[in-house]
Amino acid sequence: MEITSTTTEYDRLIARHHAMRLRRQILAPASSFQTGPDQSAPAGPTGHPAGPQGGYPDGFDAAADQRLILDTLGLVTPLADLIDHLYAFMFRRRPYLRSLFPESMEFQQTHLERMFNHLIDHLDRPAQLAATLSQLGRDHRKLGVRPVHYEAFEEALCQAIRHRAGARWSDGLEAAWIRMLRFAVRAMVAGAESALTEPPYWHAVVVGHERRRPDLAVLRVRTGEPYPYRAGQYGTVEHPRLPHTWRQYSMGCAPREDNEVEFHVRRTGPGGVSEALVERTAVGDELRLGPPRGTLMPEDDTRDLLLVAGGTGLAPMKAIVEELVEHRPRGRRVHLFVGARDRADLYDWPDLSELVGRKPWLELIPVADGGPRPGGGSRLADAVSRSGDWADHLACVSGPAGMVDEVRTRLVAAGLPAAHVHHDPVLGRV
Repeated sequence: MEITSTTTEYDRLIARHHAMRLRRQILAPASSFQTGPDQSAPAGPTGHPAGPQGGYPDGFDAAADQRLILDTLGLVTPLADLIDHLYAFMFRRRPYLRSLFPESMEFQQTHLERMFNHLIDHLDRPAQLAATLSQLGRDHRKLGVRPVHYEAFEEALCQAIRHRAGARWSDGLEAAWIRMLRFAVRAMVAGAESALTEPPYWHAVVVGHERRRPDLAVLRVRTGEPYPYRAGQYGTVEHPRLPHTWRQYSMGCAPREDNEVEFHVRRTGPGGVSEALVERTAVGDELRLGPPRGTLMPEDDTRDLLLVAGGTGLAPMKAIVEELVEHRPRGRRVHLFVGARDRADLYDWPDLSELVGRKPWLELIPVADGGPRPGGGSRLADAVSRSGDWADHLACVSGPAGMVDEVRTRLVAAGLPAAHVHHDPVLGRV
């Protein structure tokens, strides 16, 4: 009986959404159906026009909303509690939405908290923020999210804000949050709609699984159709044991004609995707891959390269080197620093040595980091900063967040412009 009633309500919501969308199209001025650079800003799923500030509504100041939200943030924080109430209300009101989420909500809640912080911090830069949100909307297609689901999310957010703010709730406070949310939704829906010609995910079959360390495996998978990534990018992976639970992993090889993709996975804890991939995966198993993303390696830069990899951050660097072996701009030199806890932890050394062989333009420098040191600091960062003048190079850094931050800080302090140090921002794995 519960399944029938909730399914009927879901069908009514979908029908209502499509009816509202058709009504907006009928009532919209003719210019809204134009295409090309003069196209009018599209309406969002709530029917409000996108406005001139990269999607923010006409007549409202994104920076002013940011100030209001920051000034009153103490009324709704900690954000973790706000999010707990949001999901509790949404699933109680619309239980059919629970199936869109993983069994454990811990990672999802952490991800949403990071996204709220990112939204608030960047709200005064809506054009920049819209680019991130557009990519997020593209990624969310693999979860089965539809525009109508955002309406349920908005309803739950309002309820959570009222609950947290209590007697100090105000129309202005709620309106600022709703404008911010609708801005995010418009950008995410636009991102999803721009990717309608590509699959929301790719099916992949495991064709190789090597345990290089007790806690680390190198997986080779083959997709049924081309997986359109570039060397240095990453994708999200879903294991059948953990449906709706996606984790980010960088591709460890350059794109290949046989549609084979390599992933380097270190087990980070019990019961998660990394454990399933390292310990509970065999040849023949099926996985799903989300759309590739990331801009670790710019396509239009031909300067000498400094590549710095820590742990399984080696994967995207190996892919970049493989790509350069086939398509290297004439005269370009590459220095690859590889950090590991000890010599035995250089899990991909034979493949790296073979790749580097007889290539005078490529220098490989292994660094035994030895783990945390008294007083902090990274031996890998020390080795990089001592080994040369990198001011005229393009740097790409990948690995644990602390190591990436330290290497970036040291390079910038040594004279390398911050814009020339590339690493993928991670807002939270989907």
